[in-house]
Amino acid sequence: MLKNNLSFNLPVLITKQNKRFVAFTPALDLSTSGKSVKQVKERFVELANVFLEEIFEAKTADDVLPKLGWK
Repeated sequence: MLKNNLSFNLPVLITKQNKRFVAFTPALDLSTSGKSVKQVKERFVELANVFLEEIFEAKTADDVLPKLGWK
């Protein structure tokens, strides 16, 4: 399988809710949480990578991304 590397920036909002930090991006409608800002950033990167890998491997990116507002 041929792999390409993509690099882009996503807007990510990190907020504190009670004792946890929450990272959310409306661009992919994804969120995760962690005990620290560092942990929530690491978890978010992993989550976004898995999400994107899955939709590209399943060949559903052309269906999924436009529904999220991507052109």
